[in-house]
Amino acid sequence: MTTKEDETRNKLDKSKEDEDSPDEWDQRIADTGCAAENTRLTDCYADNGRDWRKCVKEMQDLKKCWDLKKNDERTQLK
Repeated sequence: MTTKEDETRNKLDKSKEDEDSPDEWDQRIADTGCAAENTRLTDCYADNGRDWRKCVKEMQDLKKCWDLKKNDERTQLK
């Protein structure tokens, strides 16, 4: 028989697992193989007043990674 305490512990454990696992968006970014480049780009964007013009190098790095990983082919609708 489970007690109320056991139920609470199970809920907390499940909540912790959910926090540790990537959400759908993060998983999709990770699947591109370019997560680090994406993070650098979004950090640059945030750090520079949301001005993309100041993040040209980061955008080029992400595009280069994207192309090397053939993500255009991988993400085409079938």
